[in-house]
Amino acid sequence: MDKELEEKNKGWWQVSARLEKSIFGVIIISSFLVIFFGSKSGSLQFLFQGTDKRIGEKEKLLRGLLNPDFDDHACVARYKSSLYRRPSPFEVSPYLVQRLREYENYHKKCGPHSEFYKIAIEQLKSGRNVESTDCKYTVFAQANGLGNRMVALVSTFLYSLLTNRILLVEMTEDSKNVFCEPFPKSSWELPSDFPIKRLAWNFQRESPESFVNLLENRSISLHANVSAESLPPFVFFDAWSNTWHIHSRIFCKDHQKIVKKFTWMITKSDCYYAPALFLYPEFENELRELFPAKESMFHHLGRYLFQPANPVWKMIERFYQTYLINADEKIGLQIRVVPYEPPSFEKVYGRIIECSEKEKLLPEVGTPNFNDSESNPTKRTAIVVFSLFSEYYEKIKSTYYENSTVTGELVAVFQPTHEVLQNSFAQFHNQKALAEMYLLSYCDKIAITAMSTFGYIAHGLAGLQPWILRTLFWQIPKPGPVCVRSMSVEPCLHSPPFLECKPNTTVDPAEVVPYLRSCEDFDTGIKLFD
Repeated sequence: MDKELEEKNKGWWQVSARLEKSIFGVIIISSFLVIFFGSKSGSLQFLFQGTDKRIGEKEKLLRGLLNPDFDDHACVARYKSSLYRRPSPFEVSPYLVQRLREYENYHKKCGPHSEFYKIAIEQLKSGRNVESTDCKYTVFAQANGLGNRMVALVSTFLYSLLTNRILLVEMTEDSKNVFCEPFPKSSWELPSDFPIKRLAWNFQRESPESFVNLLENRSISLHANVSAESLPPFVFFDAWSNTWHIHSRIFCKDHQKIVKKFTWMITKSDCYYAPALFLYPEFENELRELFPAKESMFHHLGRYLFQPANPVWKMIERFYQTYLINADEKIGLQIRVVPYEPPSFEKVYGRIIECSEKEKLLPEVGTPNFNDSESNPTKRTAIVVFSLFSEYYEKIKSTYYENSTVTGELVAVFQPTHEVLQNSFAQFHNQKALAEMYLLSYCDKIAITAMSTFGYIAHGLAGLQPWILRTLFWQIPKPGPVCVRSMSVEPCLHSPPFLECKPNTTVDPAEVVPYLRSCEDFDTGIKLFD
């Protein structure tokens, strides 16, 4: 029996070896499909020829999140991505659907190249602010890595939704052709002729246009009777992770009354500040109606906003159809090691194995424990490693090549890419990063590295509570278990705000809102729970 099982494993491993440069360039070979998928290969035809038979129109549109009025060919992923992921564990609020449709109409009315937009641009060029009841704008400046951009973009869209602003995104060269347009018959891309350039570089904490600095320099007043015409032409909101706790006063009641009078707001962020919006009474009631399940916030908004552009979707689909489609279980392992003072490979790998043994995450190796293989069909398990480095993939692959599993299941290990260095300013790197986030989100079990926005996005899109590898960042392990199961599918806000709406008062956010708690992977961070 052991010999027979070993031969099966060898056959599978011979066709599942990692390509040396990038597995995204793979060509599907028919013999591979026969060996790997065996009698299951017929399901390929079933899955991809009968989309509407497999999932109803409701699931295709993510239970109302997506607008049906899109061109299928312009963004193939929009209506196909639900094929690969388990149904959402969260219901979608009818009020959220209503607000999204209202926002889309508003964006079409006020978006780029509309008459209202042209009027607002002329006002901005004139160097003055005006009282406007028609269209107001939030311009998002992208900065840091793709994961940081995505969690910040969800937060900024939510803020725009709550305050009736149009979201426009400054598209740098490295971010183009990564995502599809999320809003029908309009664009979220900031036109290239926008009069203020290089937003992410030109606006910093010290910028005189920041709301806090305008207040401190007495360039604006909090007096209720301040006219819109007396304000500067735009305001800068700095939601950068290391300054966010200072600038978060922008959401206080008296401050919001002034901010609402600005036609243009420029926002720069690299963090998931959305949970902090629950701290402000002006937003809390509507947020409860939008998200009855608090921890569904990123899950719903992320799936609404982020559909991979066609080149990215081709990578995702090619990899999934070739390697994952017929696995009975898919386990995603995201390993992020910081480049400065990283722990050794042996330490990191040891912690991964310790977590796996404790939480029963990866299949156990050892003498097979079954009596009748005919009555117990062999289970196929795919482990997908997501890391900049190949050493972890090689080690895990060797383990399952050289050893049987206790259950007798067949295990194959894959790694889409191993870039070694993160290059967040390269378009192709960001395209591959998004493809890997999506592939990780298609797994049945997910383990992520602590504090990684890459991991947050994947398990958030999946709607899964991940295992969090707490100690991969540090040479000296942190006290406590090597990994924990998250109690929420929400990302963590690493730098929560100081509630300083009243002079000389600061309050711990977790003490104010019962459904905000400390993050499992970052003690001073906060996240939403139900």
